[in-house]
Amino acid sequence: MGDPIAVIDVDTHVTEPVDLWTSRLPRKFASDAPHVEWDAERQRDRWHVGRHTLLGVQDQAHAGWKEYYPSTPASFDQAEPGGWDAEERLKVMDAHGIAAQILYPNLLGFFGFAFMDLEPALGLACVRAYNDFQVDWCSADPKRLIPLAFLPFWDVESSAAELQRCADLGFRGFNWGQSFEKVGLPRLRDPHWDPVMTLAQDLEMPVSFHIGFGNQTEEEYKGWSAFEEDILMAQMSVLFFLGNAVAITDLCLGGICERFPRLNFVSVESGFGYVPYLLEAMDWMYMNNRGSTTRKGLPLPSEYFKRQVYATFWFERNVDRLIDLIPDNVMFESDYPHPTSLSPGPASAAQDAKTTIAANLAKLPDDIRRKVLHDTAARIYKLDV
Repeated sequence: MGDPIAVIDVDTHVTEPVDLWTSRLPRKFASDAPHVEWDAERQRDRWHVGRHTLLGVQDQAHAGWKEYYPSTPASFDQAEPGGWDAEERLKVMDAHGIAAQILYPNLLGFFGFAFMDLEPALGLACVRAYNDFQVDWCSADPKRLIPLAFLPFWDVESSAAELQRCADLGFRGFNWGQSFEKVGLPRLRDPHWDPVMTLAQDLEMPVSFHIGFGNQTEEEYKGWSAFEEDILMAQMSVLFFLGNAVAITDLCLGGICERFPRLNFVSVESGFGYVPYLLEAMDWMYMNNRGSTTRKGLPLPSEYFKRQVYATFWFERNVDRLIDLIPDNVMFESDYPHPTSLSPGPASAAQDAKTTIAANLAKLPDDIRRKVLHDTAARIYKLDV
């Protein structure tokens, strides 16, 4: 496969320690801090955020697990330590042939509605504490462990202030929601969000749309939790992946790329195979729409995508047949240590990142493979690895 490539993995997760907020929040919030409590029925500690009872402490850490999902480890002792221990994570990265990883949250990323429900000062303090935790966690090797900021999205002014604070701390981008209307906020394309986007463009900080953030409400989470048939969980997971099509169409057809021409956007954990079709469909419907006649000289939706938007992939087997269509807009991820990740165990169809890359990208020309595995991510996130 040519010369070795320093692979940048653009989607991984950190399992939050149980004392993340109880040890970091100001004392005045001690009694209300997010914490864990034992669930006798489920036989595991579960997170409690305000009035919400959420997932178990290792429910998203399936890497190497002995049983098929939705079975998950019940405790830190049972889970692979690379999920929460930075030194162990670096060992996993070495074993999988990964030079650097972009890091996403679990609780904040998938259950933003719970933090939004908190008293405003407490919610903001929780976000700041999490971002500070990330800085500390990544200090094990700041060149290889790359945190993305999380913002208090329910407050635009506070979000802009936190984005600036995180930029000053060295963050390389931030995680943002694609379906704010589900929690009663303006839609992504609404100018309501322009102060955050304007600052992000000025700071040259890319915007990531991870499938969990803004794509799940309290009611939807309860629906997931109530599934009794395992196969329905698989169905819902697939549809969850495809949810980022909403964000991509908002970016390319909703005026966001037009208003912010220098801002980069990344679709995370949503796959790549459907993207060429989505681009062609957007162009087709745009050209056959009366509105396009008043926009002479402006880019097609697919041209906005090629200029500013990036997709990611991990398990897709025939991705090499499509990447040459938009080789500058694709990056690699592993989703470690989540249930869909490239983290083989006794009950997983996955292969590790190194094996997956060799099997799925071997037919690509060296220059395109290098873009996909390293160059594009290094450019967007300003990484030196």
